[in-house]
This record gives sequence, structure tokens and C-alpha cells, in this order.
Amino acid sequence: MEKNKPTALGKAHGKIILIGEHSVVYEKPAIAIPFKATTVSIKIVYVPGEVSIKSDYFTGVLTHVPIELENIKQLIIKTCQLIQLPLANFQLDVSSSIPFERGMGSSAAIAVATVRALYAYCDIPLTKEVLLELVDFSETIAHGNPSGLDARITSFDEPLYYQKNRPFVPFDFVLDAVLIVADTGIKGQTKEAVKAVAKLCVEDPKTTAEIMNKLENLTIGTKKALLENNPALVGSYLTGAHRLLADLTVSSQKLDQLVTVALASGSIGAKLTGGGRGGCMIALAHDFQQAEKISSKLVKAGATQTWIHSLGAE
Repeated sequence: MEKNKPTALGKAHGKIILIGEHSVVYEKPAIAIPFKATTVSIKIVYVPGEVSIKSDYFTGVLTHVPIELENIKQLIIKTCQLIQLPLANFQLDVSSSIPFERGMGSSAAIAVATVRALYAYCDIPLTKEVLLELVDFSETIAHGNPSGLDARITSFDEPLYYQKNRPFVPFDFVLDAVLIVADTGIKGQTKEAVKAVAKLCVEDPKTTAEIMNKLENLTIGTKKALLENNPALVGSYLTGAHRLLADLTVSSQKLDQLVTVALASGSIGAKLTGGGRGGCMIALAHDFQQAEKISSKLVKAGATQTWIHSLGAE
């Protein structure tokens, strides 16, 4: 093998679920978009000795990573075996603006950037299929039985319409609106929320099934409204979805508060995003000026940080 490059770079971005979280577990559709306002950049540099990681979350040798990064450790080992790169003499410098455990695809994005950086370091072409296979391997360690949605959204630039056990369907849209994402500052509790919904399915199957069907209809309607560039209709569907998710007990006092503040500040639609019971919420605005106003109100209401993302033509 030829000598490795002195440095190499791998990048990825975050993701946002617009609508369909939780109901997607029950084979209803969901819509997710790449969220380029948040990114991960991993630089590989030659450093003699054991493989090491340098990041805000952990700095040290690979063999000593915390359990939360076990998936990345195993991913590095597997990828190095695949590309025949000796597991020594390099460091991964990680820079990420995606907060951990907020439903924004942090673990998948780090995995994507890691694989891209390692392949670039060895100057080996990386196919889409191999990238997804390796990231799915990492996500399985991190989450047990992932849908594969995070791996695909953080890898590529297209929105996806997804239904369990069916192929991912890319679809392009241009919506004359701006998305605000606000972090509650509280770690999401996806596993607990999923268990709570499963319990509801057992205790009150009729009501829960009705909610799931309503969420499905809202998701289908959202896809149609996105393709028709109808921000007002998209906004109403998002707000409706939040109310249904609250009925499923996956919201929280903080998420409900921020949704209320966003709507009172002129948002045309707002909801939680991701697993819920913490994490982030999203709000829709007509333009950047309105988005900045809503963002400011959300911060005053306790959001720890916000991001603004155009859904229109770039």
C-alpha cells in the first residue's frame, strides 16, 4: 500500500425528523431532512504510537474510550481491517456542532465522518454501499436495531420519506419557509419514550391505534404540502403532530413550553423532533427575519441554543 497522506478530512451533517417519529416504529411513514446547520468534521493526522481521539467529549487513546463511544471504537477497528490500515500511528481530531443525545443524528454523523476520513487517509475510493454498511454496523452497536434512517440522512443531501421494512424514498422539495431548531438542553430519552408508547399500545390499543393513524395521515399530508410548496399547511400538520405526540406521553413540560412560545411568537407550526422527553423542538417561520425573532423568544424561554435552516432554494 502506498504511504498514507499526512492528513485527511471526513465530514457529515446532522439530521432532523420533520414528522413521523414514534409512529414510524409501527410501520407508519416518517420524513427526515439533512440538517446542514450542524456538522461533524474529523481530521486524521499522523501521530506516533497508539491510535487516539481528540474531542470535546473524550481525549485519549482508542483503547480507553468510554462506553458511549464503543461504537466508534469498533467502527475504527473494522474499517482499518477493511482498508488494511495498521491500527497505530494516527489521531482522529473531532470537531462537532451536533449536540449528543438530542435526536439530531450525532452518532451516525460521527460514524460517517470517521469512515470518510479513514478512506481519504489511505486514498481509497469509498462507495455509497460500503459507507452505509459500515455506518449501519456502528449504529447497531450504539442503538441495537436502528432503522438506517440516520445513516442515510447524515451521509447524503436529500430528504427521505421512510416507512419501516420498505425502501427509503428520496424526494426533493423547495419550501418557502425557514426552520428553527431549539435545544431544550435536556438529553432525549428515546428508549424510555418508545417503551411508554409500547405500554400504551397494550393498555389502550384502540386509542393508540387511532393516534398512529392520525400521525400517518399528517405525514402523508406533509409530504404532499412540501411538494406543493405550501408552508402554512406544513406548519399546521407539524403542530397537529405535536399534540398527538403529547397524547402519546413523549413530549415534556419544556418541549410543550417551547412549542407554545414559538406559536405565540408567530411560528406557522411547531413540534418536538426525535425521541422526545427532552432533546429538541422545531418551528417553522415564513422568512429569516421572523425566524430570528422566534429564535430569540425561544432562547429567552430557556432554549440552550438554536439553529436556523432554510428550506427553500439555496
